[in-house]
This record gives sequence, C-alpha cells and structure tokens, in this order.
Amino acid sequence: MKEKTFRLQQKFLLLVATMFCATNALFAQGVAGIDAATSEISTYIDPIGTLVLVVGAVVGFVGAIRCYIKWNSGDQDVQKAVMGWMGSCIFLIVSGVIIKAFFGV
Repeated sequence: MKEKTFRLQQKFLLLVATMFCATNALFAQGVAGIDAATSEISTYIDPIGTLVLVVGAVVGFVGAIRCYIKWNSGDQDVQKAVMGWMGSCIFLIVSGVIIKAFFGV
C-alpha cells in the first residue's frame, strides 16, 4: 500500500514539474509573442472585411431577384420580403465596416 502511494506521489510531482516548465516556456515569450500575434491577426482582418462585403453583395443580389420574382407573381407579402432583404444587406455591409474599424485596419 505504501509503495502504491509513493508511486502516486511521484507521478503527481512529475506532473507538477512538467506543468511548471511548460508555464515558464509560455511566459518566456512575453510581449514579443503578443506583438507577433497582433500583427498576424491584423493581416487577416482586411481580407475578412472584404469577404464580408462581397458576401453582402451576393446576398443582396440574390435577395433582389427573389423579391422581383415575388412581385411579378403577385405575392401578397412582397413588402415583408423586401424588408428582410434590405435588413440583411445593411447588416452584412455594416458588419464588414465594423470589423475593419474594430481592428483599426
């Protein structure tokens, strides 16, 4: 029984020592690591903002076609479809601009 407890204590101490070494390695990066991550993320923000704007344009185009088809077929809830379409277009365009503004690109 004592040997089992001793082995368990050894494993626990080994785990604690490993975690301590890993934590030291993480803290060693410090400010340089944070600056590298910031610059890497900022390189992705501009293409993502542009992609959101392109998706907004495609959604707007498809929504306009759907509203036109509803209008020509004499559907009664064309106004509701137009409002939903305009709302989604405005949301996508504004979110693309906000993403770029939030990250300062």
